[in-house]
Amino acid sequence: MDERKPAGTGAQDLGAPGPRYERWWRDTYAPLVRDRGEREALFRTLSDIEVAPLYTHEHLSDFDPETQLGYPGEFPYTRGVHASGYRGKLWTMRMFAGFGTPEETNGRFKALLDAGQTGLSTAFDLPTLMGYDSDHPFARGEVGKCGVAVSSLADMEVLFDGIDPETVTTSMTINSPANAIWAMYLAMAQRRGADLRKVGGTTQNDILKEFIAQKEYIFPPAPSVKLVVDTLEWGPKEVPRWNTVSVSGYHIREAGSTAVQELAFTLADGIHYVRKGIERGLDVDTFAPRMSFFFNVHNDFFEEIAKLRAARRIWAREMRDVYGARDPRSLMLRTHAQTAGVSLTAQQPLVNMSRVAIQALAGVLGGTNSLHTDAYDEALSLPTEEAALLALRTQQVVAYETGVTNTVDPLAGSYYLEHLTDEMERQARVYFEQIDAQGGVEAAIESGFFAHEIGDASYQQQRETDAKTRITVGVNAFRTESAQMPVLLVDPQVVDVQLRRIERVRAGRDPAAARDALALLRSAAVDGLNTMPAFMACAHAFCTLGEQMDVLREVYGVYEESVQV
Repeated sequence: MDERKPAGTGAQDLGAPGPRYERWWRDTYAPLVRDRGEREALFRTLSDIEVAPLYTHEHLSDFDPETQLGYPGEFPYTRGVHASGYRGKLWTMRMFAGFGTPEETNGRFKALLDAGQTGLSTAFDLPTLMGYDSDHPFARGEVGKCGVAVSSLADMEVLFDGIDPETVTTSMTINSPANAIWAMYLAMAQRRGADLRKVGGTTQNDILKEFIAQKEYIFPPAPSVKLVVDTLEWGPKEVPRWNTVSVSGYHIREAGSTAVQELAFTLADGIHYVRKGIERGLDVDTFAPRMSFFFNVHNDFFEEIAKLRAARRIWAREMRDVYGARDPRSLMLRTHAQTAGVSLTAQQPLVNMSRVAIQALAGVLGGTNSLHTDAYDEALSLPTEEAALLALRTQQVVAYETGVTNTVDPLAGSYYLEHLTDEMERQARVYFEQIDAQGGVEAAIESGFFAHEIGDASYQQQRETDAKTRITVGVNAFRTESAQMPVLLVDPQVVDVQLRRIERVRAGRDPAAARDALALLRSAAVDGLNTMPAFMACAHAFCTLGEQMDVLREVYGVYEESVQV
């Protein structure tokens, strides 16, 4: 260790410590370290931000509480978008669920609601995510495996049987086919007599992060973003309580990014949708209030808290100062969070319960508005009902037993946390400049910028794991034999159930109405019109998901990623 320069005072740090800190370093800390040494550990966050052994007010010499913190419910919303925090309303406990047939997932939904869950979150299987019906050859072997199979309005009606769309909010993790799946959900609600103005929920509908990280895209970027903007335009008029896009950093992080990259790339995607909405001629305050976000909560406790706080502050400043938003709701970054699936280990899976609890606490202390906690067995299979219930109970323990909900933003003013929040914002803005220099998000996708950045970060993290400079309990240290765990297996009969339902739908619908609806969709796509009225017509006519996506495949084409060397 270099006694001439205290750790944590490098170029990455915003505020250089003053003479009192340097005196403590020289006279108290350095002699102790010289005699006893420090642990062999990497004193850097997962984003490679250097961490000093101590933080004091001297690290925040340029910190202005009024402009960087403010008060909860007030600009810049660092301390939360609601003045009362969790004293007024707890976060929505929204557990992600979906497997097999709509009947099976409907049963899991009802079990979670009976256990105290306060919102639904729907996982779709791979064929649905890629816009194929369950009877398509490409769907073979994947129907119902990693989510629920939905091919038409008939599936959607079974999936939400007995669940009131006016009182239970539903999130749907769907992207390329988001418009079609959303239309099916709304058509289901209408057929039950629901008022769409009272129906609330969220479609993920963030196609940019698919090109950046998850790779479940269908069409090229430009028409894909156009479909998102269609929902930004149509949704606030017809379904004003619905979040039309959930800008999702979660999958960026799961792909191997750092927390800073997740923060920067997620907000850059959100800003891109805002720009495209304004280019269409929309008033930013008509659609921005219904945009929401979705972040990962990983293992680095303070970094994850700082990330959520920095995200709110950056969004508020960008929306007000750059894009001219005046409605306070446009400035409020509302976010769902999920504990880090990529942090779960197949080795010693019961240890995942500890990881999930700590990550959940970080999400709550960071001020998330909604939370999913992973089940401990998800590195092995879809979660069993027992594991899913325990994951929900973890949230309930945090909410009702820890006392962290009693005051708003309890960690505000922590020297380390405020320093880290500022540093994450600074580094995120450096990324904004690099993305703009590329020509924007879509151009940066085509150039391979995001892929290279995430790839480099992932490689560095793997090197640290291999070298054991970062410890993962049960993986590269403290290894023992893992006990056998029960796993959830999807009944192969799901395929037969789905094929019979698709056959009944095609045989029982009005063929002329289906043809007309698909023709309307084709016309809207060709003419550049808003596609949502056509998707609603298709849903009510019981057009299948694959039929609708095939129309758009013919009009827009299918995207193939170019390999960047």
